[in-house]
Amino acid sequence: MIKKESVMYSLRNLKNRKTRSFLTLFSIMMGIMMIFVFVSFGLGLYNYIENISTSSSANKIFIQPKGIGGIGLDTTFSFSEDDLKAVQRTSGVYDASGIYFKTVEVKQDKKLSYTYLIAYDPVKPLLIELFNLGIFKGRELKPGDRGVVLGYNYLVSDKIFPKPYSVNQNIEINGQKFKIVGFYESIGNPTDDSQIYISNDMMKEIFGENISYNWIVADADISKIDKVVDDITKNLRRERGIEEGKEDFFAQTYEDMIASYSSILQIVVGFIILIALISIFVSAVNTANTMGTSVLERTKEIGIIKSVGGTNAEIFGIFLFESAFLGFVGGVIGVLFGFGLTSIGARILEIVGYNFLSPYYSFWLFFGCVAFAVVTGAISGVAPAIKATKVRPINALRYE
Repeated sequence: MIKKESVMYSLRNLKNRKTRSFLTLFSIMMGIMMIFVFVSFGLGLYNYIENISTSSSANKIFIQPKGIGGIGLDTTFSFSEDDLKAVQRTSGVYDASGIYFKTVEVKQDKKLSYTYLIAYDPVKPLLIELFNLGIFKGRELKPGDRGVVLGYNYLVSDKIFPKPYSVNQNIEINGQKFKIVGFYESIGNPTDDSQIYISNDMMKEIFGENISYNWIVADADISKIDKVVDDITKNLRRERGIEEGKEDFFAQTYEDMIASYSSILQIVVGFIILIALISIFVSAVNTANTMGTSVLERTKEIGIIKSVGGTNAEIFGIFLFESAFLGFVGGVIGVLFGFGLTSIGARILEIVGYNFLSPYYSFWLFFGCVAFAVVTGAISGVAPAIKATKVRPINALRYE
């Protein structure tokens, strides 16, 4: 246990070397701040994925085209009614429904906006169940509805249009007016919250009977869902006359989709944290260099301490305390700056509509970052502290 006198001596030394102490604190602070920012946002994303993965969509399978184009933009690919029937008659599939996507022009006064018009069968709202969409105002679509349900951003001034919309108001889509029957809850990103939902019958009325499906969503037996996915793939391959391995589509469970997002997220977050750890390593080297220089500058002081009865353990404790204290102060400041930066970032993301990217805070995040800084600082000071214990009093007293 380090003595009170040794603590006061260490603090005076750090105070007397303000510039060097500040630079060391700054490097530690930057490293901890980066870790706090990246981990908090990473945890926020993990929580978001965890929340949507625990929804009631585990029994859903969605079939979509392979490719890199935006949804509904690839006119070379579509699903026919025969494709839908092939999915419906697959063993283990309780029901299936086709989904349409079209890019449309939305107009308010003289301002234009372009978004996705998404159509589904209100009798079988499998798409709504898949993404766990909930109504914020108004109601869902009903069979025979000629109205539309809008994304959340149409309720907010200056998000899409200067003036917000309300239930029972009309909205102009591709030159036609439609009655608004409801609004969905905020999903958390501008694209999804700007979409418009309509019934399949109305989509055919607007674009003609010959339009084809862009997606197929199936409700399946969850106890053998992997086999159902394989069987759907085989049936669609047979229906479309495609050889195995040359599929222009893929069938995927909701859990597989979430797992793929999680894998990508782990790689991205891991890479970012690696960069932050490199920053911490640099700060650790800087701390070790600071303490090493301090030992050289205080060789005579060390000799005096030893000559009046100071032990090697006390000398070791003094330098270890100094490096750990620098780590503690740098860690606390880094966490405070990280919290401030993430709070500002969260507010900006909320304003632009990406509130699903909000950071997540926990006691262990704050404590862990500070503890990591203290441990890193202490480890950085071990070698200089050992070096200080090896100073011989006679040589030290003659040292200039």
